[in-house]
Amino acid sequence: MTQPLISDAYRAQQTALHADNAGYGSASVSMAPLVARVARLTRADAILDYGAGKQRLAVELAKHIDDPMPIRAYDPAVPEIASPPEPADMVACIDVLEHIEPDYLDAVIDDLARVTRKNLIASIASGPAIKTLSDGRNAHLIQQPAEWWLPQLWRRFTVLDFSHLPHDRFWLRAIVKRGE
Repeated sequence: MTQPLISDAYRAQQTALHADNAGYGSASVSMAPLVARVARLTRADAILDYGAGKQRLAVELAKHIDDPMPIRAYDPAVPEIASPPEPADMVACIDVLEHIEPDYLDAVIDDLARVTRKNLIASIASGPAIKTLSDGRNAHLIQQPAEWWLPQLWRRFTVLDFSHLPHDRFWLRAIVKRGE
């Protein structure tokens, strides 16, 4: 049996946020040029937008990728795209992991390893979000520096590229560790 990736209560809260807040779930727009560049360099044949929210990454990628490629979306809090995704050459997980419930983080990282055939590109915010959830918590449930995040990812991935971004964020490109 696979581990759950999100609690029912948090899924309902996230579903409501996506429905009620036009700006929520759209952070991937600023990362589209980088995602497109990595997709080209690694010759990805498809991209999975993991934690896709409003699915704006696909719209932005169309502006940066000359040869159209399938871009699939997955978000457990958006009913239309909540089905467990199939693996893809490249997985983009943009501004997602810091929103994961701490008790579910290992299961989510395991799922990212499951769906990543070749490359994972992720961006993670390490500080508080502007948004507060309806229960009073900060929308960034996990506020930890890169030094905390990297060991979480090293258990399943080999990090190939890493860079700090403005506003207490960083991005990385990684490949899955297989057969260890």
